[in-house]
Amino acid sequence: MKQFALIGGAGYVAPRHMRAIKDTGNLLTGVLDPNDSVGVIDSYFPEAHFFTEFERFDRHVDKLKRKGAGIDYVSICSPNYLHDAHIRFALRNSADAICEKPLVLNPWNIDGLEEMEKDTGANVYNILQLRLHPALIELKETVGHGYGDKIHEIDLTYITSRGRWYFNSWKGEEAKSGGIATNIGIHFFDMLIWIFGRVQKNVVHIFEPHRAAGYLELKNARVRWFLSVDEKSLPPEVRESGQRTYRSITVDGEEVEFSKGFTDLHTLSYQEIINGNGFGLEEARASVETAYTIRNTRPNLMGGEKHPFI
Repeated sequence: MKQFALIGGAGYVAPRHMRAIKDTGNLLTGVLDPNDSVGVIDSYFPEAHFFTEFERFDRHVDKLKRKGAGIDYVSICSPNYLHDAHIRFALRNSADAICEKPLVLNPWNIDGLEEMEKDTGANVYNILQLRLHPALIELKETVGHGYGDKIHEIDLTYITSRGRWYFNSWKGEEAKSGGIATNIGIHFFDMLIWIFGRVQKNVVHIFEPHRAAGYLELKNARVRWFLSVDEKSLPPEVRESGQRTYRSITVDGEEVEFSKGFTDLHTLSYQEIINGNGFGLEEARASVETAYTIRNTRPNLMGGEKHPFI
């Protein structure tokens, strides 16, 4: 049985990590979050110690280490801009880090973490659960074995409506979240790069707080992408039906259906990590670089093919 600590226990994704720790037969011994709305812990590990102050959490982890019962893994579900610091905390305590996306906001942060891995002997793993989805694994195999060097035409559309709270939280601050392309787009950028190859061209058409759009040329694909947290971006028929989310990925005009099968992907990710097969720093690099480039490129509507929603 492995011992886990978790940073960001009040966050949206934290329950998935708690469940994964429990489902894999391991123990969550300590949780940190400055907010105390963490009653969800009772559903998984009611005996876990909870801290709202980092200093006390740090002392708890250090005390366990000195007793010879140190933490094996630190799960990181904190705001994006804190991931780098919290990963470093895990490594300094000789624990492997399991971090949500985006792993970090800047590519050079990965270089620093690689050095710390070498110094400490601990490892960093990124949750890239879409790579474990059966439908997407099948698509990758089809692209790799069936078409060779064919260039595929892809449209990616993801609209997930958010209320006013979103822009008053850290998610609405670009310096903390990385903006919409990093906060909600990096999942899909990683998946597309994993399937269709590295980025060869990156054009940004729109980059605003509530929406972004652009064009990517990958080794085996041309991608028109559109992301939004604004309900007004939804297609009329979707809005009229009362839905607040719309997700569509088409490859050569055919919809890729992967809306089902998400339930256990975090648990599967944890199992793979514990078995030594997790996704490390280099696997995360390409999507971090892509999101960073989008965030730091001046939008230009004149370049590249435009998404239909523009």
